[in-house]
Amino acid sequence: MMELDPRLYENVSVSDNDVRNIVLSYLMHNCFKETAETFLSSTGLKLPVDYTVDVDKRKAIFNFVLEGNALKAIELTKEMAPNLLENDMDLHFDLLSLHFIELVRSRKCTEALEFGQKKLTSFGKVPKYVEKLEDFMALLAYEEPEKSPMFHLLSPDHRQNVADSLNRAVLAHANLPAYSSLERVVQQATVVRQYLQQEVGKDSYPPFSLKAFLSK
Repeated sequence: MMELDPRLYENVSVSDNDVRNIVLSYLMHNCFKETAETFLSSTGLKLPVDYTVDVDKRKAIFNFVLEGNALKAIELTKEMAPNLLENDMDLHFDLLSLHFIELVRSRKCTEALEFGQKKLTSFGKVPKYVEKLEDFMALLAYEEPEKSPMFHLLSPDHRQNVADSLNRAVLAHANLPAYSSLERVVQQATVVRQYLQQEVGKDSYPPFSLKAFLSK
């Protein structure tokens, strides 16, 4: 149980600089370097040294994943964060799978099958990957994989999720926060609302929704 009731802090003011730093953290976390520079020039803030670490390389890696070029993303990741993928089997699997999916999307089924046998077969020895591998391989059975039950694997959202995971891992590898300040604020708000819901009741404090909050 929390020792302090969060309702005691409802009237605590937040300074403009605190808000600006949260925005800056979000921009640099997501590699919006040019936007961050414009934001800095208009607010007079200074960029913390840590934020400048390899942001251009991170942006390139991030964009390669969004474009579906997983092999190039893997190559740059190995240059920027040695041993990261060797130590993060889940992330390595996601990136290799993304390349397999892009081959299927391009109707290069023979190449996809060969790649799967060469690079993904070893993951089949690990139980938690078996079901995912079955879904990937099932894509080969459809002339239009976009209309298959596994269509979500070919969606931009899937690429975005992999890109976000890789970006967080690269940041953590460099001993930088894996989540932006804005994300941590939202996470904290969610936890606090859950606490209040348990203590006071569902009607008084419904679950926190960022979308609902922004629409007020």
